[in-house]
Amino acid sequence: MEKLKDSLKRVNLPRLIIILFFLFIVLLAYVNDINVNSYIGSTIKYWGMWGILVLAMVPSIKCGIGPNFGISLGIVCGLLGSLLAIEFGITDMFNAIIPGLGPWAAIIFAMISSAFFAWFVGVAYGKILNSVKGSEMTVTTYIGYSFIYLMCIVWFRAPFTNSEIKWPIGASGVRNSLSMDSSFGGVLNDFLGFSLGGEGGVYIPTGLVIFFLLCCLVIFLYFRSKSGMAMTAAGSNPSFARANGIDVDKMRIKGIAISTVLGAIGIVVYTQGFGILQAYTAPLQMGFQCVAAILIGGATTSKAKISHVIIGTFLFQGLLMFTPPVSNKLLAGTDISDTMRQIIQNGVILYALTKAKGGSSNEE
Repeated sequence: MEKLKDSLKRVNLPRLIIILFFLFIVLLAYVNDINVNSYIGSTIKYWGMWGILVLAMVPSIKCGIGPNFGISLGIVCGLLGSLLAIEFGITDMFNAIIPGLGPWAAIIFAMISSAFFAWFVGVAYGKILNSVKGSEMTVTTYIGYSFIYLMCIVWFRAPFTNSEIKWPIGASGVRNSLSMDSSFGGVLNDFLGFSLGGEGGVYIPTGLVIFFLLCCLVIFLYFRSKSGMAMTAAGSNPSFARANGIDVDKMRIKGIAISTVLGAIGIVVYTQGFGILQAYTAPLQMGFQCVAAILIGGATTSKAKISHVIIGTFLFQGLLMFTPPVSNKLLAGTDISDTMRQIIQNGVILYALTKAKGGSSNEE
């Protein structure tokens, strides 16, 4: 009996429930003659698109800050880098040198410039969080929301001159959404992509999946390095870390800065896959979806692994893909997909917070 109790304690209840529910939804889709291959393909696509954004949660959790609800700071930096790639005409510039090189040059430019901005924003963000230890999750949520609304003013007055970016009427400002077709839209999705099972099979966006898994590998290797292990020690046991000469505050700042950089790169990858860049309030709820995904994967507010990112993102996106067609088939004239997303997302976050026992800080 004691062994059974110990086994039950080790089971991640939210993940188990989500896995069973996901399998049930897929089974319903198959029974009702829904094109399962198409939706599995979409799940894989969005798994790759969201993966790096969810991966951004790992450094912030490991360094002791907890889930980064303020990932929107990195997202805004990523949007800025993408807009600059369009503004400067990077695609056309490099296509004129070597045909076909333009989209790759544009996405690389967007990632590098986004990461540059995000690092400095992340350092400043980390310094703020160091001054509010014990209340990080509340503060990150507030900062994330505030920054999005502040940037709405900036986007409206931003002095871009490219006709694809600015409003059709007016001298400045960024449109609500703009197509990425002329820049780097779909460049990773299309690279080495193939259909598994022939025509009508599951489409595998090979380039997108490879890039996501490479990013996971880089973060995995980083946390096996001396700096990464120091960051983990600072997050899990600050007193022990200080006794061993580790600057805990510095590690926290570095962790949130890396998280912010990953958020910036993640939104560039997401935007190229989605094919449309959305500014203003579009990224408002992305942080909550990222947190929910990694928690579904088995992470907690104080522990996270790369496997939690890979599993959680797939399950979360899979549910979002399969729920609409199944609900429309079983309940004609309705669409409960967004309701289901909110229930799953907020339910898992609430469950995790009840297990956090008062916050993410490990300070005495």
